[in-house]
Amino acid sequence: MNKNYKLHDLVIMKKPHACKTNEWKITRIGVDIKIKCQNCGREIMMDRLEFERKLKKVLGEEK
Repeated sequence: MNKNYKLHDLVIMKKPHACKTNEWKITRIGVDIKIKCQNCGREIMMDRLEFERKLKKVLGEEK
């Protein structure tokens, strides 16, 4: 997958969160990536390889 995501981008993940949305915002990029659910506000961290495997689409920066 192309690594064309950056901080504050909105992304679509392959599987939806428990609150029934799969839209997330990237809040931290490093060895681990932290993403925040756009519906319920829950934040999770995952390593970069796991994130890239679960990533479906990059929507771009939030307006």
